[in-house]
Amino acid sequence: MSGEKAGARRRAREAALQALFQWEAAGHPVLAGLDWAAAEYGLEEDVLAFARELLNGVMAERRAIDDLIARYARDWDIQRLARVDRNILRIGIYELLFANRPDVPAAVAINEAVELAKRFSSAESGRFVNGILGQLARDYGKSGDGDASSPPSGTALATDPAGH
Repeated sequence: MSGEKAGARRRAREAALQALFQWEAAGHPVLAGLDWAAAEYGLEEDVLAFARELLNGVMAERRAIDDLIARYARDWDIQRLARVDRNILRIGIYELLFANRPDVPAAVAINEAVELAKRFSSAESGRFVNGILGQLARDYGKSGDGDASSPPSGTALATDPAGH
């Protein structure tokens, strides 16, 4: 992937994170949050299209994603996680397990989520995000090269290979 395309996707992930944060903190519709980010930062259409894809996917799979966060964030109640960390995990898990995008290998999805955590939260959060997403990738057979298939949506993730 070209550096320009990677930069556009990173901006899309940042915009999606900001929209999810606004949705959770203030109850704003996620696409309204994206509209705000687009106006605030002058985002290009390719950035907005990828951000919309992420937001629509996260919201469609939110219940299954939140169940995974609850199981994999051992000793952490999902509501006690920092709002920004919770939403970074939502984006990362969506990309890792649900997006079915061969152009975004597992290693890239994990690294991008870790970078979001370092930028918008803390280095400690980066390690936390890396640990959860790395374990999910191992448990679901995501090799990092994009060749593993995504699990089906919804209830198919009620149990995972490691019994979490």
